[in-house]
Amino acid sequence: MGSMFRSEEVALVQLFLPTAAAYTCVSQLGELGLVEFRDLNASVSAFQRRFVVDVRRCEELEKTFTFLQAEVRRAGLALPLPEGVLLAPPPRDLLRIQEESDRLAQELRDVRGNQQALRAQLHQLQLHSAVLSQGHGHGPQLAATHTDMPLERTPLLQAPGGPHQDLRVNFVAGAVEPHKAAALERLLWRACRGFLIASFRETEQQLEDPVTGEPATWTTFLISYWGEQIGQKIRKITDCFHCHVFPFAEQEEARLGALQQLQQQSHELQEVLGETERFLSQVLGRVQKLLPPWQVQIRKMKAVYLALNQCSVSTTHKCLIAEAWCATRDLPTVQQALQDSSSEAGVSAVVHRIPCRDMPPTLVRTNRFTASFQGIVDAYGVGRYQEVNPAPYTIITFPFLFAVMFGDVGHGLLMFLFALAMVLAENRPAVKTAQNEIWRTFFGGRYLLLLMGLFSVYTGFIYNECFSRATAIFPSGWSVAAMANQSGWSDTFLAEHPLLTLDPNVTGVFLGPYPFGIDPVWSLAVNHLSFLNSFKMKMSVLLGVTHMTFGVVLGVFNHMHFGQWHRLLLETVPELVFLLALFGYLVFLIVYKWLRFTAADAASAPSVLLHFINMFLFSRSATNRPLFPGQEVVQSVLVVLALAMVPILLLGTPLFLRQQHRRHARRRQLVEDEDKTGLLDASVSVSSQGLDEEKAECPGDREEAEFVASEVFMHQAIHTIEFCLGCISNTASYLRLWALSLAHAQLSEVLWAMVMRVGLGLSDEMGVVAVVLVPIFAAFAVMTVAILLVMEGLSAFLHALRLHWVEFQNKFYAGTGYKLSPFTFAVEDAEHP
Repeated sequence: MGSMFRSEEVALVQLFLPTAAAYTCVSQLGELGLVEFRDLNASVSAFQRRFVVDVRRCEELEKTFTFLQAEVRRAGLALPLPEGVLLAPPPRDLLRIQEESDRLAQELRDVRGNQQALRAQLHQLQLHSAVLSQGHGHGPQLAATHTDMPLERTPLLQAPGGPHQDLRVNFVAGAVEPHKAAALERLLWRACRGFLIASFRETEQQLEDPVTGEPATWTTFLISYWGEQIGQKIRKITDCFHCHVFPFAEQEEARLGALQQLQQQSHELQEVLGETERFLSQVLGRVQKLLPPWQVQIRKMKAVYLALNQCSVSTTHKCLIAEAWCATRDLPTVQQALQDSSSEAGVSAVVHRIPCRDMPPTLVRTNRFTASFQGIVDAYGVGRYQEVNPAPYTIITFPFLFAVMFGDVGHGLLMFLFALAMVLAENRPAVKTAQNEIWRTFFGGRYLLLLMGLFSVYTGFIYNECFSRATAIFPSGWSVAAMANQSGWSDTFLAEHPLLTLDPNVTGVFLGPYPFGIDPVWSLAVNHLSFLNSFKMKMSVLLGVTHMTFGVVLGVFNHMHFGQWHRLLLETVPELVFLLALFGYLVFLIVYKWLRFTAADAASAPSVLLHFINMFLFSRSATNRPLFPGQEVVQSVLVVLALAMVPILLLGTPLFLRQQHRRHARRRQLVEDEDKTGLLDASVSVSSQGLDEEKAECPGDREEAEFVASEVFMHQAIHTIEFCLGCISNTASYLRLWALSLAHAQLSEVLWAMVMRVGLGLSDEMGVVAVVLVPIFAAFAVMTVAILLVMEGLSAFLHALRLHWVEFQNKFYAGTGYKLSPFTFAVEDAEHP
């Protein structure tokens, strides 16, 4: 029976689906999401499969849906969520959906095309009107405009009978984009050598761009010139700048008449454009109503046909044969669903288990609470089938190791409240459908953050830190008054000694340990950092060795479950002996020193680090006395015992497997020689279940896996080296608990000193304490969240991930399995727009 502690039992089943009801059966299996299909046509090209035409039709429909969705978004609209549970449509409905979607797409293309043409025409009319309005009154008298230069006050047209009586003044009027106006004016002046008069003005009102729909400003121009060659140059230059050139009459009355006609045409065109946009809104309304359910239905239909392409056809072409992985406890549900789906076809679908030696996929059911923790475990690799699942233990160990590095009541409380708010609002649609990637990451791990914050509050009470400040919840175990009374501290002594020492050996100074956590008096001590260094370093070693030992012990359950008793004796026991003989002994030394030595003999207490170094050197230090009698002998025996475990780890399992393989080979050869005929009959009876069932035969059933001695020895050598070296390096890795905890505490202290002390000191000097206090606290809160909760929290999170990899690696978790990926429509339902 499957549980959170071990993956569920999964069976390989064979499905016989009647051809008439195959689509309905697979569709129902997709709604249940309980089976994972195996591809029985792996050697067949995707273009040669049975339902490739149907898949292509679904893909063509998806392209049409993409166009319709883009048009809806272009109009600034949003597609609503489909209502209710939508099933995969019958195959006969595919043609209806295709016809309706094509008709809607064609209507949208036609209406959009008409709208673009009308907008472009209206834009031209508006530009022409703007040009005539800007150029009103500048006809032939343009040359007489007011300027300061006397030559320009001379009329452009000479008196009749003059030398230029045959020349005629012409006009070019149009509009150009503002950023091109200056360059156009310079080029006209240089190319025409001044034989023209140009006037550039910006339009008073912005005009809507026909393509983007955004308002834009245009620059109108009016150019007067004489001479046909000058006119050709002006037209070529305006064409190069993509100017809109319009006819410009010389007479003012003609221009006024043209302007009135343009305004009337613009009004009529706006009415037509309004009707077109209203019709477009109606078409988009129909698309909004029909497209969301169509998208879900066609996705499901395509998924069904892709699953059917993985099935093989029986020799009689009356049914399709499929193979699938399914949890054993879900087999009755699958059988009942197939019977209900195939009842209309007259022939019921059949499900039965088939033997297979392939490793089944791993199935661990999760809920909203355990999903994030299972995701952390799967990040290292999916566990093998029926292997111990470390996710339940990670629920406790991961937040706790994070909290060891992030221990602070205030910071942990902020994280806890943030996660609690997400948990309380998890059922709100706006929260669940948010598309922000960072928010979805935090929301997916809300329960993980909740426990991380809760454990951080717990370790914060142990460290006695709240926003880097100590709190006196209980009376301190140290008495300054007793020390002052018995030491005779005088005013002169206090003046000469700014630092005072509390001696626990003096009667009444040390009254006993603090009830819970670290005594707040340590926050006032100069050697506060040294004390925490020693305490947190030893605590990290204790937690690390305990964590690694727990990982090795979990491997015992794997060996017992799979019946690998030789691995229990040849791997687990030597690993435990090696780990505990070296680093378990280090933990013993730490705890023994804590319990054995008191404050009275603290000055003569030996160094645990020197004893541990001398243990590997088989030597002793004259200045470092033993912790207990016979310590040197015990240390030598433990080192020899640990070294003796290395050959057992290296050679034990390969030699046992080699001997076992030889024994099985001799036994198999003996049986073949005695009764070849009986063995052949038994083989035929197992494999000849009919032509249809032959397709379900697994490669592992046809031949027994060969024993390759070189590969086994190489794998075991790698495992041994990694384990022995990993015990050393991983123990050092756990010191990051100490390093990150101290870094977090010191960063909090520096932040408090920079913001609070400096800010309050400046406010005291200025005499505005009440006014400055609120901004100071606000700055402290913002910096706390930005620096400590985000940067330090992320750093501690990554280090906690690393430490869990230390536990899993080479201890009990191989991570070489693969997850059961059931055929389900849940993804299609969740990915609707």
